[in-house]
Amino acid sequence: MLPLIYADKGNTVEILKVGGSAEVKKRLEDLGFTPGEHVVVVSEAQGNLIVNIRDTRIALNQAIAGKIMVC
Repeated sequence: MLPLIYADKGNTVEILKVGGSAEVKKRLEDLGFTPGEHVVVVSEAQGNLIVNIRDTRIALNQAIAGKIMVC
């Protein structure tokens, strides 16, 4: 298990856990970041990510991406 910020570009990973405050968790869940969902890192720049989840591309800053645990 590692934070999403350490996932390799182009690899599909599975979300295991979403951390953070209740507000952050709710927002991420609304965007599709739920345990069991698969996500692909499309690009990375200075720790910030663009990911593909549920056929949608979403930009995440480093702090938020660090709260999403994947394998």
